[in-house]
Amino acid sequence: MSIYAEYANKIPKRVIDEVKDGVPESISESKLKKILDECVREYESSMVEAGEAVGLVSAESIGEPGTQMTLNTFHFAGVAEMNVTMGLPRVIEILDGRKSLTTPMMEIYLKKPYSKGENIRKLALAIKGTKLRDVASEFSIDMAENAIRVLLDKEKMKEIELTESSIGKSVQKSIKAYNVKLEDGMLALKSKSKEITLNELYKMKEKIKSMHLAGVKGVTQVLPVRREEEYIIITAGSNLKDVLEMEEVDATRTTTNDIFEIESVLGIEAARKAIIDEVFKVIESQGLNVDVRHIMLVADTMCTSGSVRGITRYGIVSQKSSVLARASFETPIKHIINASLIGEVDYLTSVVENVMINQPVPIGTGLPKLRMKKQNEN
Repeated sequence: MSIYAEYANKIPKRVIDEVKDGVPESISESKLKKILDECVREYESSMVEAGEAVGLVSAESIGEPGTQMTLNTFHFAGVAEMNVTMGLPRVIEILDGRKSLTTPMMEIYLKKPYSKGENIRKLALAIKGTKLRDVASEFSIDMAENAIRVLLDKEKMKEIELTESSIGKSVQKSIKAYNVKLEDGMLALKSKSKEITLNELYKMKEKIKSMHLAGVKGVTQVLPVRREEEYIIITAGSNLKDVLEMEEVDATRTTTNDIFEIESVLGIEAARKAIIDEVFKVIESQGLNVDVRHIMLVADTMCTSGSVRGITRYGIVSQKSSVLARASFETPIKHIINASLIGEVDYLTSVVENVMINQPVPIGTGLPKLRMKKQNEN
């Protein structure tokens, strides 16, 4: 209908599309006009006034419910090793921009027929990163021959579909200074150097325990679970780049809780969306109600420089143009001395610096200035 075109500049396209989907085709023009007028009224009333201190409102709106969050972690049922940081620690982890997570995890969505549960256990085991310690029952040092002996567990090898020869090749490829031989279910690593010490042999024995053999690096645990009508695989540990390259994986929905990994693989826009989703997920799981726009503002602030930066003195606070605003956060003397050395000027355009010097704060609905010519009284 042409009536929609009249409102194209008044309300967002998304709102118009929702109205189109929600109203019957036989609706009269007058009724449709009333609905669209109501949408315009609602949209305009929800807009933020010029000069509104949105940062302060958002900080309060997230911080106040944040104090009600529990400090414990949420465990997946039946798997003791598989837990995910939730509550306030998770929100702090995201907003501080921490690169090393306590519990990195992925949700891997699958294509058919795997999403229906077919061969899902086999696929999950193929994704799980296998280290040499996972298929070995014993590690020992042969001092007479300066060798390390690894007794392989045939049942575990069969489960992961690894053979003795494939393990031998992987070990030989990773360790050039040792000759690798297979002897009746045992792997023998003999040093090429005759002058090797017992201490060096012991260090090598400990090193080869964590040698990667198969699966996706970084994934330590896998758990196939049913979610509504399909099966997905939840992992402890994360490696988004390698998982997205697998043919069986639905790359459009698979995600990780590691914001920096999303940024490096998918870009800054995806990282911004991940920050919003991750914070909102935690708040929702705690039964709290925070408007998503507050979280969006925080995510925008963290990503505005083109890379994810935490809300810390090393992150976005270090980018503030105001000397006093930077000094008010942490290490004030350092900031003031550095600013004085280079002759930096503070134009007092924001909130904090004006509070510090007891001036009116440039915020609120009275911020826009209106100048009028006084009419002659004659």
